[in-house]
Amino acid sequence: MDLESIVKEIEARARNHEIGRLQSLRKDLKRLTRLPSSSIFTSQTIFAPHYAYHHGGRKELQFNVGFDREGTFRHGVAFSFEPSQTLPYPEEQLLPSVRRFNEYIALNAKLFADMSMWDWQREHRRDSDRPVSPILPDLVQRHVFVFLGKMQPIDAIDVDLIVFDLDRLIPLYLYVEGEGDYADPNNGEKTPFVPGCTVKKRSTSSSLAARTLDVDLRHNALQRSLYTLLEAQHGHGSVATEWKSGAGKIDVAVRRPDGKLWIYEIKTSLSARGCIREGLSQILEYAYWPGAIEPERLFIVGEPEFDREARAYVALLQRQFKLPIEYQQHVLLESE
Repeated sequence: MDLESIVKEIEARARNHEIGRLQSLRKDLKRLTRLPSSSIFTSQTIFAPHYAYHHGGRKELQFNVGFDREGTFRHGVAFSFEPSQTLPYPEEQLLPSVRRFNEYIALNAKLFADMSMWDWQREHRRDSDRPVSPILPDLVQRHVFVFLGKMQPIDAIDVDLIVFDLDRLIPLYLYVEGEGDYADPNNGEKTPFVPGCTVKKRSTSSSLAARTLDVDLRHNALQRSLYTLLEAQHGHGSVATEWKSGAGKIDVAVRRPDGKLWIYEIKTSLSARGCIREGLSQILEYAYWPGAIEPERLFIVGEPEFDREARAYVALLQRQFKLPIEYQQHVLLESE
């Protein structure tokens, strides 16, 4: 498939997706008087045979698709610090957007654990592939192109995957180019309590190193294991994972027979202190931010032993601040 054919197919399959509404979203976001375009990409932003970015994307975080390394096709979002008549000082003009990008990624990097970042300098693609992370200051300079997304082999391009991933990147784009004061991908969304485990089982083909070092793999395995344990304790239909509470997405939640809620936040630190440090502010926000659920009990879950100092700290939080906070050790078995 050539670039024009791929773009045409993306447009066709995006019609019933959020990315298909990109120009309407831009109209509202930028307070424009009319719809900028009826398409994601236009003839002004398709640079065949190499790449395309969304109409209006030259001066903002751009949705970008194109041929990348030999034999690969990329899709995702990018910042282009290439100067032009409309963007004579990109390293200055795009700086506010880069700052908002970094804020969002710092808080939500795990949402893009299956994606990567890399960059080009003066049309040369560097061997810079890395996990999704904030953009470093030395990359915000002229003739640099920074990309976040995925690559596919050109002989097996999955257009549905492209549309799905671009949809996933819409909340990032809206925060970067908008005026919101907090990088919340859930947008305050609250969903009904739906029992069940939506967490994918960890791949049995993962190496020992991956099972040990990959934080997301280990978190997912702990989440599924904890769900199984809690369902056995509290009964079928009483436990849910990835529940959107209005203040965030809760790892595991239990609905008690009296309707009261217990929520569990899982951390993968190597010490109870590390788990509590990472999880405390998060679980308090989930529980008590305006409009949140105010559960009966809060649990920070980790594999490390609940040692003497950690016990004393949690006891102090319970006694002095009246917080219903607890630490629960949950050890993942190697067979899980």
